[in-house]
Amino acid sequence: MAEEDSSQEKTEEATPRRQEKAREEGQVPRSRDLTTTAVLLMGSIALLIFGGNIAERMLFVMRFNFSLEPEVIFDKNMMFRQLGESFYEALFSLVPFLSIVVFAALVGPVMLGGWLFSTKALAPKMDRMSLIKGVGRMFSAKSLVELVKSVGKVAVVIFSAFFLLQSMRGAILGLTSEPIERAIAHSLHLSIWAAILLSAATLIIAAIDIPFQIYDHSKKLKMSRQDIRDEMKDTEGKPEVKGKMRQMQQEMARSRMMSAVPEADVVITNPTHYSIALKYNPEFMTTPIVLAKGVDQVAMKIRELANKHKIEFVEAPLLARAIYNTTDLDEEIPAGLYLAVAQVLAYVFQLREYRKGRGERPSKPRKLNIPDDMQHY
Repeated sequence: MAEEDSSQEKTEEATPRRQEKAREEGQVPRSRDLTTTAVLLMGSIALLIFGGNIAERMLFVMRFNFSLEPEVIFDKNMMFRQLGESFYEALFSLVPFLSIVVFAALVGPVMLGGWLFSTKALAPKMDRMSLIKGVGRMFSAKSLVELVKSVGKVAVVIFSAFFLLQSMRGAILGLTSEPIERAIAHSLHLSIWAAILLSAATLIIAAIDIPFQIYDHSKKLKMSRQDIRDEMKDTEGKPEVKGKMRQMQQEMARSRMMSAVPEADVVITNPTHYSIALKYNPEFMTTPIVLAKGVDQVAMKIRELANKHKIEFVEAPLLARAIYNTTDLDEEIPAGLYLAVAQVLAYVFQLREYRKGRGERPSKPRKLNIPDDMQHY
């Protein structure tokens, strides 16, 4: 029992099929901290680049709306037009900034796990709606890890903010001695750089979270040995299905083999159990090849087809068994059988000439030289 239980432990790395299936279900490593860092950092940099233009346009909108003529105030149509122009101006000023933020929000998740869209991930899961399982998740080891991570994030941000304020203390205190307009511009500049540096501090959090998410994802996908055996069984098929497929493949191969018999030059028999159909064309072949071979019922079928197409039979038991056991279909005969097969083919070709009225009737080869290591009884 102990051995059986230990075999069920998920100690094996996920197979490629398991990883592919998990990806189809939307299970890939994701780091929310990486996405948050990307959005904060890119957003802060976008503010640094486009902040001046945004401030100018917003100032224009404020002046545009606070300096109204009396006839505009009491005209509803003019007020709607005023509102539309203000909205368009504000939106147009924010488009570059929002575009960069949206881009960061889309690219952030893709940086870990790649691009993935899965409808299965959107499907509702009933186990997520279970109150008991929900409470269990609240007090699980993963929740504890997330709590530790959250505390760590807060600590990193607090320490970063503390050291940042210490380094900017002189510039902040110097704002009090500057003219109001310059102080406002300077304070905005300091705020944007502070946001960039604090956002950069979250890279520390992301650098810790990314390996953890990869490890956690790999751990979830781990399989037991039984899982791997079951997957192999599903992939390769059940034994009875594999047997049926093997039988069908053999029947198809046999059918193709039988269709090649009419092209043979000679059929060598033993004479009852074996049949070997050979073909040799000196113009295109260097060595005779085996078109068909078989024993018992298959051998009888080969002879039946050969007889129907008037293909010559040569009885040579040792040669038939030697070719059957040493050569596969569509393969050239081995070098050790060259001489014996050459004697058979010479007899067949001379017999063809004799039947055309040319030459004398040849005699069948009686003694064929078969190497000892190729003889099968």
